[in-house]
Amino acid sequence: MSYKPNKEKLTVGENGRISYVDSVFNGQGTTMAGTNLLTLLDDITTLLDDIATMSKVATKKTAGVLGDDLALNAQQVTGVTADRELPVVWAVAKGSFINKAILVPAALLISVWLPWLITPLLMVGGLFLCFEGAEKIIEKLFGHAEKEDESVVEQQDLQEYEKQKVKGAIRTDFILSAEIIVITLGTVAGATLVNQALVLSVIAIIMTIGVYGLVAGIVKLDDAGLYLLQKAQQSGGKIKELVGKFLLAAAPKLMRFLAFAGTVAMFLVGGGILVHGIPVLHHAQQGSTEFVTGLLGKTGELATPIIFDGLLGVVAGIIVVIIVTLYIKISK
Repeated sequence: MSYKPNKEKLTVGENGRISYVDSVFNGQGTTMAGTNLLTLLDDITTLLDDIATMSKVATKKTAGVLGDDLALNAQQVTGVTADRELPVVWAVAKGSFINKAILVPAALLISVWLPWLITPLLMVGGLFLCFEGAEKIIEKLFGHAEKEDESVVEQQDLQEYEKQKVKGAIRTDFILSAEIIVITLGTVAGATLVNQALVLSVIAIIMTIGVYGLVAGIVKLDDAGLYLLQKAQQSGGKIKELVGKFLLAAAPKLMRFLAFAGTVAMFLVGGGILVHGIPVLHHAQQGSTEFVTGLLGKTGELATPIIFDGLLGVVAGIIVVIIVTLYIKISK
């Protein structure tokens, strides 16, 4: 028996409700619900596609900073005992996640309410990177006033040394992460706030996992080489033995190179931030690039901005070191 409402005895509102119930029984409501679900899924797919596209563009633009981030963080864990390398990398990675958990919402809020503040904050971060790089060079050239024998260093000192390493790495990561977030924010400036937040979150997670996954792999290369050598001795595999010896020989050289590259990256990133933040320096870089390009062609066009940023970073770092040293002496 089919349901047939007596609409003559119903009010207007009741007629509407009965009409809807009747349409559901007849299958029309199911069709409408299915259509709405398909529309929602289509909207979600479009949103994810937009986020993927914007994330891809942002990744390309931040690739240079990502390389610097990798070199700097690999450098920061050098000098730690072998059994503490992975715990240190993990501690820095956790700090990096916390950094980005702070930076992503902060960048969104600043872009909405205080967009003029982004450049000054980046400038401060750039000067700090130059300062750290200059400090490392000065320490390398002149060393410490007193050198302690490693054999008499107590366990407490090693723990303190490790803590300082982690703090320094997290501090450096904060500045580089800020630059990555700001560059990403610039690529999605025209998107909605929700899309901006999603793209920033995707970039932050991918960058952190990628960088510290690679750092963990790099610092354990020597262990991998030793493992292959041990396996080769047990099974007599010649290829394993050759690869193991190669990794054991290459690991310390790679770490030394990354330590050097990390210091250079500090000057390049810091100098680059200053160049892009100060119009006079930006124009000077462009003028220098055009002049050298006229002499050397494409090579000059590619090399001049890098050399300019690096030299500016060195000069700025030395100036900041002098200012900080004078301030400390005066305050004492």
